[in-house]
Amino acid sequence: MRVATAVSVTVLAAAGIGHAVVTGLDTEINRIDPFKDMKNRPSGGHGMNVLLVGTDGRDKITPAEKKKYRLGGAPCHCTDTIMIVHLSADRHRASIVSLPRDSYAQIPSHADRTTGEQHPVKINAAYAEGGPHLTVRTVEHMTGVKIDHYLEVDFTSFMKTVDVLGGVEICTAKPLKDSYTGLDMAVGTHTLDGGQALQYVRARHTDGAGDLGRMQRQQRFLAALIAKTTSSGVLLNPVKFRDVARTLLSSVRADRGFGTDQMVELGQAMRGFSPSSSEFTTVPIENASFPVQGIGSTVKWDPVKSGKLFKALREDKPLAVHHQKKKETVVGVAPQQIRVQVENGTMTPGLGRKVDAGLRGTGFRTSGTPRNAARRTAQHTVVLYDPRWDRSAKALATALPGAQLQAVNGQGAVLKVVAGPDFKAVTAVRAEDDRQGEFGAVTGDQVVCG
Repeated sequence: MRVATAVSVTVLAAAGIGHAVVTGLDTEINRIDPFKDMKNRPSGGHGMNVLLVGTDGRDKITPAEKKKYRLGGAPCHCTDTIMIVHLSADRHRASIVSLPRDSYAQIPSHADRTTGEQHPVKINAAYAEGGPHLTVRTVEHMTGVKIDHYLEVDFTSFMKTVDVLGGVEICTAKPLKDSYTGLDMAVGTHTLDGGQALQYVRARHTDGAGDLGRMQRQQRFLAALIAKTTSSGVLLNPVKFRDVARTLLSSVRADRGFGTDQMVELGQAMRGFSPSSSEFTTVPIENASFPVQGIGSTVKWDPVKSGKLFKALREDKPLAVHHQKKKETVVGVAPQQIRVQVENGTMTPGLGRKVDAGLRGTGFRTSGTPRNAARRTAQHTVVLYDPRWDRSAKALATALPGAQLQAVNGQGAVLKVVAGPDFKAVTAVRAEDDRQGEFGAVTGDQVVCG
């Protein structure tokens, strides 16, 4: 979660500002050597791979901030968030892959490297046992992707950097409330300050998706942060840039090879970035509650699908379906989850087929066999729904501008549309995280506001 800042600011450094400015900022980075004495590493592919980790730095936050943002407890000294950021060889695309912190992992032995012995843990334990060095070794061992650079960010830099940027805009199509973090967001657009942003990316109890849902919100926030950084003039304003970069870099740890030249190169490459230049996904999962004796419930990756994903990274291939963005309205329930039966409530021939085809074209699970209504004297288009499926009904009505909602107790899971003479066309809609393609990836323009 804190690594969002590292992506949006550190790798954007020096765009249009100059080598000398970055040289001064470069000295503020806390240097480490996560690659020391590493052998039998994966062969390098095309492009650049950065391992971004977020660590639990709550010991650096004031007591007042801890209380306000529900940051009680002791720091875990582990990687709370792990992402691989792949920058394409042509520097036109950034692919971000989230690795669940509870992923089942076989950690390479660091006590006796001659035996090749491994032991099972959750992947975030690699940091606790062997720091950045063992974290990199474990990720390379599990993915086959060679890591070129390592960046580490904590709570403190995350909150302060968001504040220096003036906040970040987040949109939600459904209420988000989490008593554990204090997150409380109504439907709509919100500008989050650093503390609120931390609540947003830490929340795990807003729905039944747990940590997987949290990772999607982290990706959504990262896309919004990149959009804010690249569109706000930060990269072209030396004073603003220095303030943002100093705030971030004061809490960053990075490998010795990530220096001035690399920041300048990446910053220049990403000057032309837009939200659609970034793409986000999570490693494919076979079992989200895989029990392991002595460890508990873990997240087990899908060996076939994850293998294809990491092969695509090595070969520098896009992960998301890149197409011209259509104007779509965001709804709280994915159309693909909503079953619909269409009826023609008028005497106009073919109206039912037109409505059915339009709804199916934007993703709704229509029956494909529209009927004539029992009474064909409708004055308006009406959506009939069981009150238990009210959120689905609102999403369906959004696709039918002007449609009236009518609750029908006991109707069940299939919603009914009675098409009236006021029907003109179906409005395209999509869910907040409409993940498509083989790897279930989204591009940044699909998840930012607007």
